[in-house]
Amino acid sequence: MMESGMTLQMTEVAAQRQDYARGGRHMLRGFAKWAMAGAMAGLLAACQMVPKVEAPPPPPEKPVETDIGPGLPTDTDRHRVALLVPQTGANADVGTAIANATTLALLDTRADRVRITTYDTALGAAAAARQAVADGNRLILGPLLSEDVSAVAPIAREAKVPVLSFSNDTGVAGNGVFIMGFVPGQSVERVVAYSRAQGHVRFGALVPRNVYGDRSAAALRAAVAEAGGTVVAVESYDLSATALMGAARRLANGPAMDAVLIADSGSNAIRAVPVVQSNGQKKILGTDRWNTESALAGNAAMRGAWFASVSDGLYGQMATSYRARYGKAPYRLSSLGYDAVLLTVRISRDWKPGTSFPVARLMSTEGFGGVDGIFRFNNRGIAIRALEVSEVGAGGFRVIDPAPTKW
Repeated sequence: MMESGMTLQMTEVAAQRQDYARGGRHMLRGFAKWAMAGAMAGLLAACQMVPKVEAPPPPPEKPVETDIGPGLPTDTDRHRVALLVPQTGANADVGTAIANATTLALLDTRADRVRITTYDTALGAAAAARQAVADGNRLILGPLLSEDVSAVAPIAREAKVPVLSFSNDTGVAGNGVFIMGFVPGQSVERVVAYSRAQGHVRFGALVPRNVYGDRSAAALRAAVAEAGGTVVAVESYDLSATALMGAARRLANGPAMDAVLIADSGSNAIRAVPVVQSNGQKKILGTDRWNTESALAGNAAMRGAWFASVSDGLYGQMATSYRARYGKAPYRLSSLGYDAVLLTVRISRDWKPGTSFPVARLMSTEGFGGVDGIFRFNNRGIAIRALEVSEVGAGGFRVIDPAPTKW
């Protein structure tokens, strides 16, 4: 809803059982009791003819006493949780998908103790955070972008409101900020460990010259050292086809290696792999970015490549329910909003409404479960995820090493 006099767009999430019946009844149903209340009353009015006389002046009206103040009404029975995502601007579609997924999670869990209000970070992440704090929210879900997390963090920290961000930038984690995004280094570590277990010893890499590439290369070196292998070459390139092809040729003509990590999109991998393989066959490895790129399965050069990512099994169920309710497919990142609500609902069982969020509960060694599998936060506030390894085949992706189901 839009509050009068406010510059922030706010959308109240409301769970209606009738809509849920059309939505996804098969998703996680057992978390909380369904709240349903309603009453209908009729008013009867009788008309009466009276003689027309001059009425005496009415008595002066007394001011009506009310406890209604500015902002959102006080809610003493439910937990106030803010969702900070872009709802306008360039990232509006992703932000809206995350917001829709939080609604779906509330419906699927039948949560009646959590109230989520959405604030548009495209209008200013800091302003959104200030309004969320002023409205009495005790937990912030989001934001999505790392720069928005940096803007929100000091405001939330001063108010002692923890932040569960959807960013994958580990640099913004800590001191009250937890990140739930898919950290690329974790997928690199997972696929390297699997590759090493299959007998590959000498590793190379193609990485873009940016933060993603730098962190992927660092993760490769650490993972290979941990697994007892050797990194023999890492080639980086600017974001152009010419630079990519040049780096691929340098790698192909370099030292002999068993496996090559391509920490880039599937489309760039398709371009680079024939060049990488031109001077001897190598096992091609990828990151979690490949999980949503079905074009990989249609390219013969990519067959047999491995990559690690979160499991898509439960996500597929959520996506089906999402399409039934909203009429279109969700963005893959929408699962972060869904799982953030599952986590919140779980903790809300022992969290008294109106009190501070029990941050210590986030550090549970048992971790949490969701449509993206199990995860838990380390002491830096980074979500450590259980990942699976998949192989690119002619008709799609095949899981060759499933994700663990418990820690």
